[in-house]
Amino acid sequence: MVQRMGMVIGVKPDKLDEYKRLHASPWPEMDAALSAANIANYSIYLREPEMLLFGYWEYAGTDYAADMALLGERSITKQWLALTDPCQAPLKTAAPGEWWSTIPEIYHLD
Repeated sequence: MVQRMGMVIGVKPDKLDEYKRLHASPWPEMDAALSAANIANYSIYLREPEMLLFGYWEYAGTDYAADMALLGERSITKQWLALTDPCQAPLKTAAPGEWWSTIPEIYHLD
């Protein structure tokens, strides 16, 4: 069964062009790592002038925590995040240690 997942984070105004540039040409190895972690239909949307990023993906695996742990341990993921994380700003309301804030789904039309 596929789980639909949404999340939100801020983007720093002075880093927006860099963030867009990185995502205009994502690394094939990073895309492959996401796919290997059972992630599909991954999209990131930008809301200006609020400078909010909304991410959506579908997870089709059976052990989300394990897949995310493996994804986080991959060298390519660490390299990608070293470039993208400085562009982002967690929400002021984020839980301690939370980077992207998860958003619970409240409605879905099938």
